[in-house]
Amino acid sequence: MKKVIKILIMSVIICSLFISCKKDSDQSLKAIQDKKVFVLGLDDSYPPMGYRDENGEIVGFDIDVAREVCSRLGVELKTQPIDWSAKELELLTKNIDCIWNGFTVTEERKEKILFSEPYLKNRQVVIVRNDGKINSIASLSGKKVGVQAGSSGEYAFEQTEVYPTVRVVAFKDFLTAITDLKIGGVDAVIIDEIVADSQIKKASAANQLKILRSEPIASEDYAIGFRKGEQKLVDAVQQKINEMKKDGTLKKISEKWFGADLTNI
Repeated sequence: MKKVIKILIMSVIICSLFISCKKDSDQSLKAIQDKKVFVLGLDDSYPPMGYRDENGEIVGFDIDVAREVCSRLGVELKTQPIDWSAKELELLTKNIDCIWNGFTVTEERKEKILFSEPYLKNRQVVIVRNDGKINSIASLSGKKVGVQAGSSGEYAFEQTEVYPTVRVVAFKDFLTAITDLKIGGVDAVIIDEIVADSQIKKASAANQLKILRSEPIASEDYAIGFRKGEQKLVDAVQQKINEMKKDGTLKKISEKWFGADLTNI
């Protein structure tokens, strides 16, 4: 009987140790605190979320929010431009600590990536030249349509009925796609509405381009992408964002970049 009790006690101890080790296996937050640097992966041509200004400095809404989060965590923010079509690989190989740059939540991405809570709503829209030739998604048939390779917009467009009837041109970034649209290289671009608004507001594009707002391709949420199993880091970042929402800091940053509080924390 004593032997049986001893075996049971040892089993409980072993199980407890296993659970404890499993519980403490997430060292993601500690790793950031130890190296005192938080590496943010982004497409550095994605205004107004994250892009290079006229001085070559990386700026934007997401950058300002991330910098404030890092300040509150007591670590330094490092922005790391990446190839957007290889963003998941950059994250999984630990070249970056997160993907934070107008990153859309999709069911497919959830299988590979751990997301924060959504912080901003967005839509995928069609942007065309303001010459009256294209006024609907249906009228894209037979036309050349630009997409950013590996973007949620590309995936959303693939689900539309008109997709099989168009010639798709993949670009590395949206700014190159928009430039090609202006000069007639493509007839339309599938793009995030927030980015489209930012570009059309610029004097050089004010009378050249328009958004087909009445026919969005898809609605979506922006969130921050982390590696699977790094919940402690996700929770720490989310806590700071929640604090920023509560004390008004997030609102101020949004008003700076968008002219209004567009956040939905």
